[in-house]
Amino acid sequence: MLVLAGVLASAASSASAFDISNDVPKDSGRFDLFRFGFKAYKNGDKQKAVEAYRYAAEKGHTGSRWALANMYAFGDGVPENDYEAFKAYAEIVNQDVEPGSPDTGFYINALLALASYYQSGIPDTPVEKDLVQARQLYFQAASVFGDPDAQFHLAEMILNGEGGAKNVRLAKKWLNLARKNGNVGAMAVFGDLIFNEGQPVLGLAYLTMAVDRCGPGECAWIRDLQEKCFSVVDETDRRGAIALAHNMSVSANP
Repeated sequence: MLVLAGVLASAASSASAFDISNDVPKDSGRFDLFRFGFKAYKNGDKQKAVEAYRYAAEKGHTGSRWALANMYAFGDGVPENDYEAFKAYAEIVNQDVEPGSPDTGFYINALLALASYYQSGIPDTPVEKDLVQARQLYFQAASVFGDPDAQFHLAEMILNGEGGAKNVRLAKKWLNLARKNGNVGAMAVFGDLIFNEGQPVLGLAYLTMAVDRCGPGECAWIRDLQEKCFSVVDETDRRGAIALAHNMSVSANP
């Protein structure tokens, strides 16, 4: 289990006092506090939600700590503060979470968030850019928990030689696994790789499926890859790729 004690030690600070006696008794259990925070959030009272989540997190409720981290990460109800978000995510990662436990989703999300922070660092904080740490965190989420987003990001780092040696063959293995697990970006990059390795029809087929399945935030770059590859092949290969994409789309794990 990765331990981020070094950064957390430099970030340690006493929790602020919290009194919600008018809404929930101070001796309420962590689940009651979480439910109160969730209800306050849904009702638009995000300040109460933040305080309730913080108090529940202090009592060991992982979901509350995750919710609080997300609020800081996105400036949702509090001023955006990546360092506060980082500390909360790190506290989740430093817990012992077994795959399949109720807290697994929170743990994976925290791993991905920390990896992303380490890829760029957080200015004016102790969190410096650390590609080795980022790659290790993605590897943990990809291998132990089988998360397709982590598998994709890990493959990209391996493909670019970030945080360790560049290894195209290994990157392709992770990309192939990620795209089988439903990651559209991985499908596109995998298709582009094999296209440029001399498999134009199969590569274009994967790119075509990726364009059909992509979400709003990723369609532009995926479509650019597809159009670039389509522009350098003949009509026979284009038709073959479209037909193959259709056939694979109706098959399980093409």
